[in-house]
Amino acid sequence: MDLKWFCAVMICVASAGCSNNDLVLKKQTEMEARLEQLVQANSGINVRLAELTNEVKGLQDQVKGDSAELGELKSSHRELKSALEETSQPLGKEPKSAPPKIVVVNKGGVAGEGVSAEQDAYLKAFGLFSVNDYKGAIDSFQSFIKAYPGSEYAGNAQYWIGECYYTQREFTHAIEAFTKVVEAYPNGKKVPDAMLKVGYSHISMNQRDEARGALEALVEKFPKSPAAVKARERLSRN
Repeated sequence: MDLKWFCAVMICVASAGCSNNDLVLKKQTEMEARLEQLVQANSGINVRLAELTNEVKGLQDQVKGDSAELGELKSSHRELKSALEETSQPLGKEPKSAPPKIVVVNKGGVAGEGVSAEQDAYLKAFGLFSVNDYKGAIDSFQSFIKAYPGSEYAGNAQYWIGECYYTQREFTHAIEAFTKVVEAYPNGKKVPDAMLKVGYSHISMNQRDEARGALEALVEKFPKSPAAVKARERLSRN
């Protein structure tokens, strides 16, 4: 009887041991499965985080680009406003301020009645540009340069010809027009802006090496100009 009882007890203990082992294995398997789920979930979060980071960077780049374009539009608006104020002076009277309000490119100018006709012709062309009549503006600016080749506004006119082409995404013609500003009016105030737009035009045509060369030349030649600030910002994104 004692032997039978002992055997029965041992069988129960062994059964209990097996049951406990099964339970431990089951818990271990469940933990491993849960850990695997956490690892996979974490991987998914990292992927999504990377996607969101790229989206944010893209939005930041877009905002910077929009800000640059807005700055250029404001500059154009200021120039038109100043030009209109200049021509609104009564005939026969000199403006109080010595320098002309229109931003000029090259030296010189015509005195007397020729100044009024010259400004009228320039403003007519600029007005066409302002209302998006780019073909009419190009023709008018070209006529202006032909009629007043020594005008103090001739460099401006050549620059806005480039802007007409650039706005229409005719980048090859834009590069030619902006390059002519640099070559024909090397001491003009529009030269840095023209060099910047040459770089932008090459970027739009996916000509990365040419774009970098143009922007680096701008930064080197006019390091303190507002155009150079934009050029550095664009170079830093490449």
